[in-house]
Amino acid sequence: MPNPKRRHSSRRTAARRTHDSLRPAGTAECPNCHETKLPHRVCPHCGKYKGREVIEVAEK
Repeated sequence: MPNPKRRHSSRRTAARRTHDSLRPAGTAECPNCHETKLPHRVCPHCGKYKGREVIEVAEK
């Protein structure tokens, strides 16, 4: 099995690792209750998705 003849420089390693960082998850605003939620998912605060109630949320 072939092995590398020379080690990679720190600059080359860092250039490869520039894309490894995590990005914050995108959020959308719920049109019903105006809370932040993940896009294309049911709102955990009011339980609605695309204008209709999908899950029942208990009042706190």
